[in-house]
Amino acid sequence: MRLRNVPGARDDIASSEHAIKEPEKLKGNWKSVFGNDNPIHVEIGTGKGAFIVKMAELNPDVNYIGIEKYSSVLIKAIAKLEENPLPNLVFIRFDAEEIENIFDKDEVDRIYLNFSDPWPKDRHAKRRLTSTRFLGHYIKFLKPEGYVAFKTDNVDLFDFSLESITEAGWGLKDVTRDLHNSQWNEGNVMTEYEAKFSAKGNPIMRLVCTPPQ
Repeated sequence: MRLRNVPGARDDIASSEHAIKEPEKLKGNWKSVFGNDNPIHVEIGTGKGAFIVKMAELNPDVNYIGIEKYSSVLIKAIAKLEENPLPNLVFIRFDAEEIENIFDKDEVDRIYLNFSDPWPKDRHAKRRLTSTRFLGHYIKFLKPEGYVAFKTDNVDLFDFSLESITEAGWGLKDVTRDLHNSQWNEGNVMTEYEAKFSAKGNPIMRLVCTPPQ
């Protein structure tokens, strides 16, 4: 999918009070950003921000960090926060390839992966956010009792994820191939893509995985 360039988006993000400018300098000290010891939940690939903004509204005792690589998308998430400022949510324009450089051991309680890029070509498999490579990144900063929650409508990506999670020695639970008709749909917060795909009748798949103990 081609993303439309938004002129000035990068500069607007850099000047926004809701965006963190040098996240590497906060490694091990993210609680200073929020001024409390509340749990930290991270969404990788936050898109236009509908999911994480709603989560922050619903859970004021949790701190949220939304990570998005593309300025043209992130600026729309930031606009949502400017309309309704929330003290427990910040954004970072950052490439997840380097994510272990911004979080320290046991610093994150939960990771959300929502409708991640499927990278359908085999040669790009390692770029998938549920690959064994990325799971290896997450374990360096996710708490032992934490977990990764993953949603997609892409069957191939879901099957790949099940395999890679097992291969990496992570635990699997709450696995469903039809989230909206499952017991786990109660309290589910939808993303923009989720609303769009489910309206077309596409089943939404979801799983939760836990790090090796």
